[in-house]
Amino acid sequence: MIDSGILYLLSIAAIAGFFGIAERHDKTSRYFTYLPAIVLVYAAAMAAAQLGVWERSESISALYKTAKNNLLPAMLFLMLLQLDLSRFVKLGRSMLIAYTAASLSIAAAFVTVFSLFGFGKEEAGLFGALCGSWMGGTANMLAVGGALDVSETMMGYALVVDAVCYTFWVMFLLSVIRLAPLFSRWSGAVESCDSVSGIGCACTIGPKRYWLLLGIAFAVALVSQFAAERLGGLGSTTWTVLIATLLGIAGSYTPLSRINGSAELASTMLLLLVALIGSRADFAHFGNVSLYIAAGFSILVLHAFLLIAAARIFRLDLFSIAVASLANIGGVASAPVLAAAYDRALIGVAVLMAVVGYLAGTFGGLAVGYALRALAG
Repeated sequence: MIDSGILYLLSIAAIAGFFGIAERHDKTSRYFTYLPAIVLVYAAAMAAAQLGVWERSESISALYKTAKNNLLPAMLFLMLLQLDLSRFVKLGRSMLIAYTAASLSIAAAFVTVFSLFGFGKEEAGLFGALCGSWMGGTANMLAVGGALDVSETMMGYALVVDAVCYTFWVMFLLSVIRLAPLFSRWSGAVESCDSVSGIGCACTIGPKRYWLLLGIAFAVALVSQFAAERLGGLGSTTWTVLIATLLGIAGSYTPLSRINGSAELASTMLLLLVALIGSRADFAHFGNVSLYIAAGFSILVLHAFLLIAAARIFRLDLFSIAVASLANIGGVASAPVLAAAYDRALIGVAVLMAVVGYLAGTFGGLAVGYALRALAG
């Protein structure tokens, strides 16, 4: 049994590194498309915790808190350096309406299903965090969960629901591609693929400056926490998340956005954070997971109906709403896969929409989370 904080952190890094490297080097199979490394990292860390690999010593608890508190704002900052709102606006009317409709329908579906299932305040944090993920990505889930003070066990529920529902949603959206011409005739859409195929993502070139980015990111983490401790009203973690987000947005308009390596560092920090949370979860409290999964599927079904209605009203094609939906729910990891199934020239469009989710997911998830808490009374 490990009782040293340093050994605990090294073992967490080993778990995150193993699955992260495996996913990056998997070039042939589509295994990680349906079961991402994030899910496997969480499952492995949680299994190790149940087997008693780590002791809940004072040293480990202190290191867990320090690592989590610093990795979260640093990761948010690095993710948002990739934001390019000017290119996003150039996607045009159809794609922008589709993205907005996807985000709003997800928020509306969460509020509606939460009310129908009669969940309480504890579940409000869970579904607020899940909404952050389905409007942005797993990083947003962790940010919203931290801001709403969601327990590790409830975050475990959110990760499980996310993984199960996401897998089926990806398969569903890939399976309906062949219906695109029929859907366009029904909705009265003019195919938008040609008009946006020339728009690419903002890509970085040149050497990867990991150490420079690490230094800046952790400086942002320290500044965010320092400022958050002196602000009242929302809570220290919420302020930390919001300040790091705003600094990331500001950084995306500076030469920092052109430094190569921020995406890889942010992804690594995300895997470490998921492993940390998994190491504190408890299998014994996972009895209600089937109920939460049922609620997750209900949210997706309602989201689909609302998005189809928007497609009919605004004459959107299947590509626009499908990629907008997966850019929200799947993020950068899977939206480009769906876009490539239509046309490889459209991959950049999916990446742009998914990266904007890094911004929308945090604010949207927090808004929905607070709304659910208000509903729960």
